Amino acid sequence: MSIEVFPSREALAQLDWGKGDGLLPVVVQDVDTLAVLMLGYASAESLALTLESGHMTFYSRSKQRLWTKGETSGNVLAVVAVRVDCDRDTLLVSARPAGPTCHTGSESCFAQAPGTFLGRLDALVRDREQQRPDNSYTTHLFEQGIRRIAQKVGEEGVETALAGVVQDDEALLGESADLLFHLTVLLRARGLSLQDAVGVLAARHAG
Repeated sequence: MSIEVFPSREALAQLDWGKGDGLLPVVVQDVDTLAVLMLGYASAESLALTLESGHMTFYSRSKQRLWTKGETSGNVLAVVAVRVDCDRDTLLVSARPAGPTCHTGSESCFAQAPGTFLGRLDALVRDREQQRPDNSYTTHLFEQGIRRIAQKVGEEGVETALAGVVQDDEALLGESADLLFHLTVLLRARGLSLQDAVGVLAARHAG
């Protein structure tokens, strides 16, 4: 698994390990929902192991040893990106959790961690496409094939446009929600994600 490092992998050699007696705080964020999942600490050895394995490995201050998240529960954190802060003494890790991050069974160690619902929806649609659970409307769409999914996006687009002209706000919002959902399914059917489309918008804005 390729892990992106910002601003560059060379920046990791410039990390300031001295401030925390050889440890750096690590904030872990869900790459899909952007919710903060947990705070841990990394040593130079645990960071090297993380980059090698692709799974987030911390240094446990209580156990005084390296600790890979999910080593007993299976709820690993698959690392997508590592970012270094301006003082080079804190890391922000973007990861995709395999299950609940908190030992209580919650998705996040921060009970009310904010996040984006569209990211959560995108991740849910991805899981539906992979697992195909019975009695799921999303599974039904995937099994009908991409032409039917595209047709549904067209239908919802027309209904959204009509609602914008002749219906009230509640109807427009409802049709817009339907359009966003079916568009997410269409993108996933093509091996893409809603975030990929957002990335195009971000690139246009930056340009």
